[in-house]
Amino acid sequence: MNRIDKLFHEKPGNILSIYFTAGHPSLDSTAGIIKALARAGADMIEIGIPFSDPMADGPVIQKSSDKALKNGMSLALLFQQLRDIRNEVSIPLLMMGYLNPVIQFGMENFCRKCRETGMDGVILPDLPLDLYRDDYQEMLKRYELYPVFLISPQTDDERIRLIDDTSRGFVYMVSASSTTGTKGGFSPGQVSYFERIHRMNLTRPRLIGFGISSQDAFSVACKYAKGAIIGSAFVDMLDREGDREENIVQFVRKMRMG
Repeated sequence: MNRIDKLFHEKPGNILSIYFTAGHPSLDSTAGIIKALARAGADMIEIGIPFSDPMADGPVIQKSSDKALKNGMSLALLFQQLRDIRNEVSIPLLMMGYLNPVIQFGMENFCRKCRETGMDGVILPDLPLDLYRDDYQEMLKRYELYPVFLISPQTDDERIRLIDDTSRGFVYMVSASSTTGTKGGFSPGQVSYFERIHRMNLTRPRLIGFGISSQDAFSVACKYAKGAIIGSAFVDMLDREGDREENIVQFVRKMRMG
């Protein structure tokens, strides 16, 4: 059983997934952050692939991506850093990033390396659904990688059904049609969107991402989905002074307990 399926089977709700950019804040920090998050109680981790033009990301993640690239992070180096990660980490791990670096690396080479390093899934938000189904669906299946696709408030019901049918593991539910980044909470319009999707009774479980930076927002998201994804708030925290592992423990604890 894929670790993502196992997680959703064993934990009915309040799933906390954390995103961060590989190679930030330092070139050699990625494996340590993953291990610290797993020890701190994160349920799942999305490892961001830095890219020079992260159009869907807000300033925090854009800055982290720029810093990671300046640090020298690349997909080849990232896979090298992750080669032994499964010796210590058992929670689901996904690669998340833009299509361009993956195509440059080679899609099959990327899938092979994901499999070799124990990745469970991939999230490529700018991968067109039709292109995936025509060119890459069988490849990901062969390497036992789950594709996760995104929906937003502007996604119509027919496409949501198609994404629900195509995604494996879960559907990434974008909370708003804007870039990533911390926000104060959810608007009535966003809550209405959450309720609309909830009423659709999709086949896949859902996680809500974008704009979740507090325990209150995490708690609200968990009322309408199996859990939530936190990115910018965590990435921003990684730049704080102090003991990094202790900061990670406190961050996860705060999101869990308030």
